[in-house]
Amino acid sequence: MRIWNWVVAAYGRPGVADACLRLQDEHGQSTSLLLWAVWSGVSEPGTLARAAELVRSWEAQALIPLRTARRALKAPQPPVGDSAREALRATVKDCELQAERLLLETLAAAFPQTRTATPLAALQAAAAAAGAPVPPPLLAALARALV
Repeated sequence: MRIWNWVVAAYGRPGVADACLRLQDEHGQSTSLLLWAVWSGVSEPGTLARAAELVRSWEAQALIPLRTARRALKAPQPPVGDSAREALRATVKDCELQAERLLLETLAAAFPQTRTATPLAALQAAAAAAGAPVPPPLLAALARALV
């Protein structure tokens, strides 16, 4: 299965979106890196370090600015009308999703699937490569939701 289709299906599973957002917002993790690691089955530290660097760069240049703009547009912005603001927010959200898809497809093309790691092992290794500490129960909960 292509990575984007897998990620969209996985993200729709109960508990996955909440876990990913918590890992992203509270623990500085990249949802894209975590989900790619599970999809690819990669746990090799060197591969994950290179992937994490690619992710950090793309997130700094594209994803974080788009996410910040989308979140800022959630609140009313007088004198801009609410319907116009919401339309712009929807456009920014579409751009953010396109940027995430491009990142995931780039990761999939740059680093072949190995499928050697369990979901939990892939998540642990990806989180370590990202460099931000994560409470183990959060990764375990995400791993369970993904299988």
